[in-house]
Amino acid sequence: MEQSRRDAEQIVREAELKARDDAFRRREELAREMDVARAELRDQERRLEKREDAVEQQQRELVRKEKLLDAHKEKLADRKDALEKKAKHLDELVEAEMKKLHEITSLSPEAARAMLLDRLSRELAEEVAAKIRQHEERLKQQAEQKAREIVTVAIQRYAADQTAGATVSTVDIPSDDMKGRIIGREGRNIRTFEKLTGVDVIVDDTPGVVIVSAFDNVRRETARLALTKLIQDGRIHPSRIEEVVLETQAEMEKHIQELGNQAVLDADVQPPHEKIVYLLGRLRFRTSYSQNVLAHSVEVAHLCGLMASELGLNPQLARRCGLLHDVGKAADHEMEGGHPKVGAELAKRYGETSKEVLHAIAGHHDDVTVDNIYTVLVAAADAISASRPGARRETLEKYVKRLADLEAVACGFPEVDQAYAIQAGRELRVIANAHRTTDADAVRVCRDIARAIEQQLDYPGEIKVTVIRESRATDTAK
Repeated sequence: MEQSRRDAEQIVREAELKARDDAFRRREELAREMDVARAELRDQERRLEKREDAVEQQQRELVRKEKLLDAHKEKLADRKDALEKKAKHLDELVEAEMKKLHEITSLSPEAARAMLLDRLSRELAEEVAAKIRQHEERLKQQAEQKAREIVTVAIQRYAADQTAGATVSTVDIPSDDMKGRIIGREGRNIRTFEKLTGVDVIVDDTPGVVIVSAFDNVRRETARLALTKLIQDGRIHPSRIEEVVLETQAEMEKHIQELGNQAVLDADVQPPHEKIVYLLGRLRFRTSYSQNVLAHSVEVAHLCGLMASELGLNPQLARRCGLLHDVGKAADHEMEGGHPKVGAELAKRYGETSKEVLHAIAGHHDDVTVDNIYTVLVAAADAISASRPGARRETLEKYVKRLADLEAVACGFPEVDQAYAIQAGRELRVIANAHRTTDADAVRVCRDIARAIEQQLDYPGEIKVTVIRESRATDTAK
């Protein structure tokens, strides 16, 4: 019993100690929570004090503004009264002066009013005409500057490699013995090959190559591929030649369709009719002044899209107009008319319903009246693509002759002393005789030279004509 009592006392003491510890810990926790609550309260009190100060400051500012507003209202009321008095006084003066004027001139009010209006109308007509001319000049300058900026931005944003085509292809052969096999006994192999492909095969003394020549690039490429296959196969005889040529022609048709599809993807337009896509693929094997027509069409499409974006137009429609503008070149030898007319007829025949696209195809060379903005964009992009450095290639003789013809046209005018073709024939500088011309004559001569160039010469793009007239005064000091 004694031991149980001691154990019970021990348990009671331990419980009391634990209770004290718990109470002490809870007291500390409560104290911390109280400190945090007091700190938050102090922060809130400080924020409230700042907000009250701000509100008081706003109230004082509002009171000050109300006072200023009242003062302004009083001033405006006084000014209004003064203006009304002045207007009334002026009306009285005008009426008095009008009475005096009528008495002096002995004119009725209607007659005086008619004379005044007539004089004002004459004076204002001249001023209005001058204002209209100034406004037209300003609009013209702004339009030219904006057009220049749009074209410049489009050229800067679009960059593409330029490649020039040729009318001959070379095929490498492993040895000169292969030339005899290509020719065949009594030339039957080469005659069969030329008859089936429609090209000329030139086998000369040039080592290691055979030349395939044709102005039709599709035929030339087909012949080149077929001849390469025959050389690799080694079996060269008329029946094998016919088999390989037919196989290559089928592959070429498929390749042309793939080229057209790739051009549509590159230009980022909705796919047209399959026949139109095929005609686009054929443009890959057409050249204009040695410029590849398909690459030119894709470039025109991108340029049209960029310029349309700058003008806030539909870039998708503009790219479609640019891509299809030269589609007539793929079939113009099969139909009558120039390639704009042929292209518009083909596009309409194969389901192209957009009036803007059809008008751009038919009118990008001014063959029809240009009344559509997309046609103007296509014509501008076409000129840009054709005149870019490296886009088109000429022989040296043609280039020199074109420059000489330009200078000869200008020198044929009696008022011209000298003429210089510069910028690769894109600009003509003319030196006018100061004794035989005036400043007004210089303007006329410049226009006449430009018209003469248009009528007498053929040239890509545009030519800028500049007439320079100089007057010199010379004296000697003695």
